[in-house]
Amino acid sequence: MLSRVRAARREDFTRLRTPTSGGRESAVLVLLGEEPGQGPDVLIMQRAATLRNHAGQPAFPGGAADEGDADPPATALREANEEVGLDPTSVTVLAQLPRLWIPVSEFVVTPVLGWWHRPHPVHPRQPAEVAHVARLPVAELVDPDNRLRVRHPSGWVGPAFQARGMLVWGFTGGVLAALLDMAGWSRPWPLDRVVDLPPSQSLPTPSAGAD
Repeated sequence: MLSRVRAARREDFTRLRTPTSGGRESAVLVLLGEEPGQGPDVLIMQRAATLRNHAGQPAFPGGAADEGDADPPATALREANEEVGLDPTSVTVLAQLPRLWIPVSEFVVTPVLGWWHRPHPVHPRQPAEVAHVARLPVAELVDPDNRLRVRHPSGWVGPAFQARGMLVWGFTGGVLAALLDMAGWSRPWPLDRVVDLPPSQSLPTPSAGAD
């Protein structure tokens, strides 16, 4: 997985070109962990339903870079600490993925892949922004019964996952789908399983993984 991730290109995640200038630099933490005897999982948080942007959407922890951040991993770890109480020293940074463009928010996002070598309890530290935090087992994410594609009102269609009461789609779903493929964890599933995005989550138009 790491050899493929480190050689990944922007085209492996999205057809949208990342602008050479402009956009707000940000980073998200794609955190893989494992409980004894349970297999790998990934940390996902669900944004609060009252937010102006991306309300109610599952997402990787992360956000905009601050001036004091040394690099994208520093941004991702700081944001994860602020949002869900993640101890940065419990994470081993494995790789940085290509910078990806999200036009709707004008963010240039660097996904940072990390290994949670010392897992610990996490929870929403900012309830006004984060409603829920969960570790989604990879075994559930790759289960063909839990995979689908969602159709946005704009016409966009992209990969999605149903797990632990969450519908993971958009940028997060696209990055996750690409990483599962790179890891060799994906299983065949019906690509013609397409559903309309629920109205409560259909305001922004996503980017990664778009058809």
